Amino acid sequence: MSTKSDLLRSLALVLGFAVLAGTSAARPALQDDAILTEGLINTAIAYEIGRKCDRLDARILRGINFLYGLKAHAESLGYSTSEIEAYVDDDAEKERLEAIARQRLRDLGGVPGEWETYCLVGEGQIAAGTQIGRLLR
Repeated sequence: MSTKSDLLRSLALVLGFAVLAGTSAARPALQDDAILTEGLINTAIAYEIGRKCDRLDARILRGINFLYGLKAHAESLGYSTSEIEAYVDDDAEKERLEAIARQRLRDLGGVPGEWETYCLVGEGQIAAGTQIGRLLR
């Protein structure tokens, strides 16, 4: 059965997608692709809520399936698996996306250190049926 560490590994793989620069003029840079960027940010927010809120958990299998969908999207843009994997460990891009996710979580009402606020944000996202909410239970 999958664990949060499996989700982290999958998230790390997918975060690598966002660092890819287009190798041909016809392909957009993955870091500029809204579907990937928003998907990665939403996944990071859901993961952080699940980590900090005792009454909510990340939906591991749904999260992994969502991340594989993002990978398929990157491939549909013309990126090969080897190209995607070549950039998995780009720390600067991971930090950029994580900073955006942290700010969005704060904008939604999450206060670092006040984990109940993360629960409230998560419950609101679940009730609203957002991508973040669909990644939580």
